[in-house]
Amino acid sequence: MEYKSDLMEKIDASIAKKNQLIDAHFGRYAVRSILATLYLSLGSAIAIGLGLKFDGGVGKALYAFAFGLGLSLIIFLNAELGTSNMMYMSVAAYRKKLSVAKAAKILFVCVLFNLIGALVIAYLLSLTGAFNSLPADNFLVHIVEGKFEKGVIQTLVEAMFANIIVNLAILMSMKAKDDMARFSMILCVIFIFTFLGFEHVIANFIYFPLAFFTSGGAVAGMTVASVSTNIVLAFIGNFIGGGLVIGVTYAWLNKDQTVKYLD
Repeated sequence: MEYKSDLMEKIDASIAKKNQLIDAHFGRYAVRSILATLYLSLGSAIAIGLGLKFDGGVGKALYAFAFGLGLSLIIFLNAELGTSNMMYMSVAAYRKKLSVAKAAKILFVCVLFNLIGALVIAYLLSLTGAFNSLPADNFLVHIVEGKFEKGVIQTLVEAMFANIIVNLAILMSMKAKDDMARFSMILCVIFIFTFLGFEHVIANFIYFPLAFFTSGGAVAGMTVASVSTNIVLAFIGNFIGGGLVIGVTYAWLNKDQTVKYLD
């Protein structure tokens, strides 16, 4: 008989809700995926805005701290984020809660509508006073240009660590006793990957078009090939980190009937 921890019960319940929603109300699932990039874009916007206003280490620290606001909104308002679904769907397939094909479908749909939402929202943000008429060499462009300078291995490894951190924040929020504790945990854990500049595929869905629109396309190294390469590598690395290292590992750890992990 399989031991069922409180953590796995919560993850199983989330998987069941996602499966039910996409079957019964596909449009609502798509909208929840778009909302995820709306919330992440708002967190990214204030984070980038702080980076634009403050120079050096202070700006970088404020940027890293504020970015977690977007993930907080996603978790508290139950939006659908592709990188967290990498964990949920890997657990679903491993624990046979869903077929591999169904888990892959849910993940694909989520990521697709994350992308659609990111493109629209990035364009709309570029029309706001905070992002129009920016100098050519600004904080956002500097971040994006740096992504194109990374090699294959660096991008993969950074993406792996980024989604390990994101999904640890989600697991820790499940363990928190109240909303303030959840909120604090998310901000503090997400700070790690944003401060270190790791690669998050859904965040890049937002950053690339926003940098393009605000600079009029004048981003060094930005080509269809460089953007596509980053997105593919970041997706693979994020899946390894969130899906395999966190999702499958904790699902396997919690199969034991006598040892309790994160219970």
